[in-house]
Amino acid sequence: MAASTGAANAAASDSQGPSQDGPTIQYSMVLEHLIGDKRPVKELNPGVMGGLPIPPKSDEQKMIERGMESCAFKSVLACVGGFVLGGAFGVFTAGIDTNVGFDPKDPLRTPTAREVLKDMGQRGMSYAKNFAIVGAMFSCTECIIESHRGKSDWKNAVYSGCVTGGAIGFRAGLKAGVLGCGGFAAFSAAIEYYLR
Repeated sequence: MAASTGAANAAASDSQGPSQDGPTIQYSMVLEHLIGDKRPVKELNPGVMGGLPIPPKSDEQKMIERGMESCAFKSVLACVGGFVLGGAFGVFTAGIDTNVGFDPKDPLRTPTAREVLKDMGQRGMSYAKNFAIVGAMFSCTECIIESHRGKSDWKNAVYSGCVTGGAIGFRAGLKAGVLGCGGFAAFSAAIEYYLR
């Protein structure tokens, strides 16, 4: 019986609506608090947001970061990467070339494995050196242009491509230098457009 009277009292208090003793909450006040100008700005610290706090960087870490972001490091990295990629590309192209180890004096003679491997090594080394030079030149000029302009956008790659292609082509003359500049710049622009 006591349980039934408690349920009846709860039902009676619900039917009367909210109590008039407390302040009324208006929808516009709630919106102003959540998304308006009076919204409290939350601190975006990882420790507050539930993540792990990031300790301050030591002087050694800052020095390593500066070294890895330097133009010299980027150029050396591009040179080594170009050497490896060029060597692999040269060995691959020599492997599918039917004239590897071919002797023009005796066209009917089959080349030995040693001659084929020697030719593949020479072609791989030639490609590796060329790719390393192009990679180092492009990376160095792009880093210098980016540092000078103070922006990191697609124009840096286009300018760097023009400088690199022009410098490589200029060895064969002015016309080849201009064509190398235009071709390398267009290729760099296409790659930047594709990657971004």
